[in-house]
Amino acid sequence: MTLRAAALALVLIPTLGLAHSLTAHAATTADVSNSTAKAIDDRIAALKARLAINAAETPAWDAFAQAMRDNAAATDAVFAQRAQTAKTMNALQNMQSYAQVAHAYADNTQKLADAFATVYGQLSVTQKQTADTLFREQATTTAK
Repeated sequence: MTLRAAALALVLIPTLGLAHSLTAHAATTADVSNSTAKAIDDRIAALKARLAINAAETPAWDAFAQAMRDNAAATDAVFAQRAQTAKTMNALQNMQSYAQVAHAYADNTQKLADAFATVYGQLSVTQKQTADTLFREQATTTAK
């Protein structure tokens, strides 16, 4: 599995996000391919339905969903930038570029976790149990 494919897979799981753009400006959802955007929106809708997000929880949920979308857009930007320069990078530049991708990924994972913490704090006991089960199942699936 390529690094890009692995990163895309991670945006589709509920607990993890994707790398932040190496550029100074934030990427937008329009920067994401249509198929990626659809996959993310499908995942967001499925999670929202499974967690039975109610009207009071919707603002926090929407922030979490936007974080997922932003992370996907940022990941596309990171990998597009890397792809443009990879053929001319020397070994040191390649390693530094990979480190930038990993650092950006970690930063965005934290942003996504922070956004989800707000959602999780508003969930009922039953919703939390459902979330816990979903996240455990996903963690077990991706660990294999």
